[in-house]
Amino acid sequence: MSESCFRSLLQKVGPLIQKDDTIMRKSISAEQRLIATLRFLATGRSFEDLKFSTGISAQALGHIIPETCNAIVETLKGEYLKFPETSEEWQVIAQQFNDYWNFPNCGGAIDGKHIRINPPPNSGSYFFNYKGFFSIVLLAIVNANYEFIMVDIGKNGRLSDGGVIEQTHFNQKLKSKQLNLPTNAETKEGLNFVFVGDEAFGLHENLLKPFPQKVLTPERKIFNYRLSRARRVVENAFGILANRFRIFHTSINLCPEKIDMVVLSCCVLHNFLRKDNHASYAPVSMVDHEDIQAGTIVPAEWRNESNRLLQLQSSQSRNTSNDAKTNRENYVQYFNGVGKVDWQFRMV
Repeated sequence: MSESCFRSLLQKVGPLIQKDDTIMRKSISAEQRLIATLRFLATGRSFEDLKFSTGISAQALGHIIPETCNAIVETLKGEYLKFPETSEEWQVIAQQFNDYWNFPNCGGAIDGKHIRINPPPNSGSYFFNYKGFFSIVLLAIVNANYEFIMVDIGKNGRLSDGGVIEQTHFNQKLKSKQLNLPTNAETKEGLNFVFVGDEAFGLHENLLKPFPQKVLTPERKIFNYRLSRARRVVENAFGILANRFRIFHTSINLCPEKIDMVVLSCCVLHNFLRKDNHASYAPVSMVDHEDIQAGTIVPAEWRNESNRLLQLQSSQSRNTSNDAKTNRENYVQYFNGVGKVDWQFRMV
């Protein structure tokens, strides 16, 4: 984070975290509080470790850091993590997906990751996931520019893949058609407006996932490639997030409510830094690139890390509607017809 970006952030959150001096002692300044919080998020170090570099006691850090994370969310979320509410706002996102990734009618790429935690007392196996550690789930939708537009945090890691998305407000609004998505009369080629996901999600008339390997035809391979190309934005957003905020490389030792706020503050800061500190926060080497002449993908730097965020399990749903299947086949035809690009055949 550049100094100018830090000063801008301090100016926004400072009024919410500055405390008055008392007769007994001088207060810890807003600047010190913000520095300590950013250091905690960026390094993942414990309060006991941070007390030496910040000069603030571990007990005080236990109050300061959650409070500052809350202030970051309160001041930045409305501007930097805003969920679309109108058809026009969805169409702006879709235009970027079409311009950047040659994928039409897309409102975002969706994915979920497990966040390691130390389980709360008396919680038993409630947070124990399929990989054998305790976690909560971060479910997110990302736009074409690697920025979060929706996050859902805190579902326990024990839930199945389908169980996570089923319990979100996003899914409830999607199924009840309350998202104000563009209609087929407003979309390119009259195709359904969609979100793109991987095998962890069930197929839906507004949510596309890849075909399984065992049923691939040449046309479906092209579809899977084009879907993967658009969906890579959410993989890279999570990769950048975990690379820059090393708190995600630890088991977070806070109560669940405070963990949710810590995770949300990282997502909001990610968007803030993507817009205001782009060059140093997320240089081009931090995202995947395609060499369309050679037909290869150049992986992002974050993929070299061994301690990455764990993916959700693949969906075993058998309750796919005919409308959902038909919609996916319509996109297969589009990507192999009027929507094809010359270099796609070199990438499969």
